[in-house]
Amino acid sequence: QVQLVESGGASVPAGRSLSLSCAVSQGPGSIDKVIRMSWYRRTPDKERELVADLVIGGSTGYPDSVKVRFTISRDSVKDTLYLQMDNLKPGDSAIYLCNQKGAFWGQGTQVTVFP
Repeated sequence: QVQLVESGGASVPAGRSLSLSCAVSQGPGSIDKVIRMSWYRRTPDKERELVADLVIGGSTGYPDSVKVRFTISRDSVKDTLYLQMDNLKPGDSAIYLCNQKGAFWGQGTQVTVFP
């Protein structure tokens, strides 16, 4: 039922920053009503991995690989999920996908980080 559309991916040198967006089409304010919104990433040689979680109460979670460098947030008015990525590394290169409640997925946006 819900549609998720990611944007903001690009090719950047290591050390730069990017901000990804995920537009959620489920009605105004609905992004604050779901249990969990998340960002995942995947590469051809690796399984999809969770990189950021945002729980309904506002709590966030990150794996050690991106902790401090990545920040997940949401805008209730725009019904948009964000992923701020700082100090990007080549290992961050992947397709980044938005997810709602572990069930609904966006198409993904490509991030490429070169040395």
